[in-house]
Amino acid sequence: MEGSLSRLDLSQKRSTKPKHERLKNHFLNEMLSGRLKPGQALPSEPLLAETLGVARMTVRQAMVSLENDGLIRRVKGRGSFVDDNMLSKLRRGQDIFALVVPDTRSGYYPSLLHGFANAAGQIHHQTLICDTENDVLKQSDIILQLLDKKVGGVALNPTTEPLTPAYQVRQLQERGIPVVFCHRRVEGISAPLLAIPFHEIARLAGRTLAERGHRRVVLIDSHRTSVLHCWEEGLQEGMQDGGGDTSIESVCVGDSIALSEETVFAALKKMFKKPDPPTGLFVGFDSLAEIIYLLLPRLGLRVPEDVSLIGFGGRWREGAVTRRLTSVTTDEVGTGKQAIKLLDEMRRGERAIDDNEEFVLNLELSDGQTLGYASNASI
Repeated sequence: MEGSLSRLDLSQKRSTKPKHERLKNHFLNEMLSGRLKPGQALPSEPLLAETLGVARMTVRQAMVSLENDGLIRRVKGRGSFVDDNMLSKLRRGQDIFALVVPDTRSGYYPSLLHGFANAAGQIHHQTLICDTENDVLKQSDIILQLLDKKVGGVALNPTTEPLTPAYQVRQLQERGIPVVFCHRRVEGISAPLLAIPFHEIARLAGRTLAERGHRRVVLIDSHRTSVLHCWEEGLQEGMQDGGGDTSIESVCVGDSIALSEETVFAALKKMFKKPDPPTGLFVGFDSLAEIIYLLLPRLGLRVPEDVSLIGFGGRWREGAVTRRLTSVTTDEVGTGKQAIKLLDEMRRGERAIDDNEEFVLNLELSDGQTLGYASNASI
């Protein structure tokens, strides 16, 4: 116990939590890791204060809170002891892992949910699936509910409208709840990341289109996000890799994930009325690519004879339209399984809760029916 808590831990300027609450969380982490065992005697309050470099009142407040939670017991004349049933009390909720995502119905998210739930079941854990609808306020409310349930860990695909603030995630980590980021990080937070290589996705799509003679390509996304720049750079590099000088254009058809078909159709109509319309489209998400695939015939365009279409989504291809799409894919089932593995390692103390390791997801190009040669290309 001695020396395991530095002065810095209780003086972090970024934390708004009182020192006694941070000290209590330290004791909780010591109990969960097994360094403090059921029935073990605790040092006296004066010795704890001296060892940890904090005021005696801070120690006293933390000890009273632990006693109120039934995690320690005080015996008059003998001192304080870790409660014999401490582990069972701490583990309430610890067998639940939560997955928090902006969407549960479209794109690669159903695959992610499937892999997450399946892997959790294999280690006899329950799962909570939470849909933020990419709303940062709804996400905040979900995190508060997860804190109340004292879940064992959270896999988080952070919101982008606006970007997730660090304090939302910090609330989890400060209470000893491990977090794994899916797809993107939250600035200011150290946690493992299962990263989607957005730049490489667009590069693969661009090279594939260029190799089939496409020289006029449009990048289409639902709305402007921090990923758009990665899409643009990657697509341009891929087009150059596959055939030299090319022209690309970026079009954001709306201002949010949720788009009506008429909004998308209006954007397509404007795009294909230009004197030099595109022969190839790279779409940032399969759910949007499906809509575009169904709308292009309304403009008298055939896929892939008149225009080729490449999307991006999960390797688990479900649905009649999804199976027709040619897409760059990631193994989202595997991503869900890897998230569970990382959360379990942190919960068991085998990996630090602030581990910052990054795991880049593998990519494949799926077979589909929406990729062809440009009409003026040499075959």
